[in-house]
Amino acid sequence: MMKMLLGSSLCLLLLLSCFSQHVEGRALSLDSCSVNVHTHELRTYFTSIRSNAITGDNEIGVKLLDKSLINHVQAGQTCCFLRLVLRFYVERVFSNYASAQPQQQRSSSALANAFVSIRRDIHKCHCHCEEDTQRKIDSLHAEFNKLNINQAAQKAVGELDTVLDWLEGQKTHT
Repeated sequence: MMKMLLGSSLCLLLLLSCFSQHVEGRALSLDSCSVNVHTHELRTYFTSIRSNAITGDNEIGVKLLDKSLINHVQAGQTCCFLRLVLRFYVERVFSNYASAQPQQQRSSSALANAFVSIRRDIHKCHCHCEEDTQRKIDSLHAEFNKLNINQAAQKAVGELDTVLDWLEGQKTHT
């Protein structure tokens, strides 16, 4: 009886350990500070809205978030770049993105709220932005402004996988 109880307790502890690691997310290293990011949760929300965002995107020839742009962030500019990208998504994209399907709208809202939360944590970091990083974000805004606002938001949501891939590739603190 004691062995069975001990075995059950160990299994429960392992499950709780896995669950707490999943809930806590990853401590993402952003230059001189770190923030907690739940990349798995972000990916889950994105996956539920991705197909709708992509099928509704009629501007096939336009690319807002070029992978080369996001993958060549200068050393020391990770914090700034992420802060500005999150600001773009919170203020310009999610406020103009709508889905007719309630489940997708909930996922979109949850994703926006997660971005707001990460953004709030980043504000504590006091990121320094260099001119090159600001130019990259300005070019993102310029491409966004060329499209109808709803179409631009649709395209930006469809391209969120580029941001999530970049986040998942960043160094983490252990």
